[in-house]
Amino acid sequence: MSQSLNFQRNGDKENSVFFQEYLVKLLEQRDQVGLTDMIYEIDAIMMTVDPGHSIEYIAELCLMTPYHYLVTLESESHWTHILRIAPEYPDILVREVKDPKTHGIFRSLNDVYPIGARKPYSRYMGEILRVSDLHGVTEIQKTREFRFFSQDEIRKMELPGNLAISKPSPYTHNIVAYMERPSDQCRVYALGVSSIRGDVQEVYLAAKEMQKKRQFDELLMPVDHLATRVYSQNREVAILEWLSLSSYYYWGSYDIKDQNSSTNVTKSVHFDDEIRSPAKVFTANNTPYFVNHLEQLPSPTETFVRNYGPRLHHLALAVQDGYTNGVENIDYVVDQIRQEGQDFLLDVIGSKEEGLKQIFSNASEHSSLIIEYVQRFGEFKGFFTKENVAGLTHAAGVADELLELQAETNQG
Repeated sequence: MSQSLNFQRNGDKENSVFFQEYLVKLLEQRDQVGLTDMIYEIDAIMMTVDPGHSIEYIAELCLMTPYHYLVTLESESHWTHILRIAPEYPDILVREVKDPKTHGIFRSLNDVYPIGARKPYSRYMGEILRVSDLHGVTEIQKTREFRFFSQDEIRKMELPGNLAISKPSPYTHNIVAYMERPSDQCRVYALGVSSIRGDVQEVYLAAKEMQKKRQFDELLMPVDHLATRVYSQNREVAILEWLSLSSYYYWGSYDIKDQNSSTNVTKSVHFDDEIRSPAKVFTANNTPYFVNHLEQLPSPTETFVRNYGPRLHHLALAVQDGYTNGVENIDYVVDQIRQEGQDFLLDVIGSKEEGLKQIFSNASEHSSLIIEYVQRFGEFKGFFTKENVAGLTHAAGVADELLELQAETNQG
């Protein structure tokens, strides 16, 4: 058995014969050609925000996460702000276009969706994966029919020149980039002129001072998982595509029947701990939107995709297991952040007896992304509970319905 198939399967979601057949074929071939051994962890995640929003978003991220502002890379029409926890964890690249009249491929992915178009530059872009042989990986992937931007196109888009970048996925609208880097060398992004901007540094330091004052600065851990929402018909192909581009394996899928959706998890072959390379989660409706009038089933996931387009829905952070001031850490963290004005979609759900507790924040007005916090207790070996996922999905769906109604009212 290939190394990528040598993992226990989890879940109760029934997959198609097509998925089962090509999951084995694709992972066996990926191992045989050496891609699994050349592609490693997620080195960075990339997102873009509307003009004038990057400073506020960095302030928000630095308060709600363990990330630190490192440096700003300025190119002709963009600022790219680099946030880092430590070299062993993924960076966040927050990109801001200077001129709101600028048009490009990432804006075009938003323009056709009613709520996505309201923030035309605000979207998650994708992941940068560390590789040992950039040329070797991209040449093999090209033989497998994957397409990449040319170096001239990368230069015109003002993305780091030391990356190989795939064309956006037709299923997730995300890109995947590869960066060649020995594990003992720091990440460097070949882009523009670097500086530490005083206005960004000011909001960063204020956020970290507030974390320290409220005593939750040491309770937040790196990214646990990245959750993408896709159309129901694209669930299986989106998973298979990601597995073909990465060195992840299929952990399993669970049917969340009362929300008419499924949650599908992939994890890194190389790292047991998600905080070293976040799990990638794909959520999709069980049925397409056009049968809802017949079935009268909930449709929060499909509704989100129809309003925003396929994209990342939330970024989840782990919270240290344990207690602070007599309450479980996740409850303490959420209470402190609430006191700073951040709203959440629901109360913390789950319990120590169930193995974990979770919560969703409101979607950021700057990136449209939700922050999830998750605390796993003791020796809990699962990834989530179906009950928690159902509660989180329902809460996000209610919030999305309100935004959809607001958008329709504004159009009227």
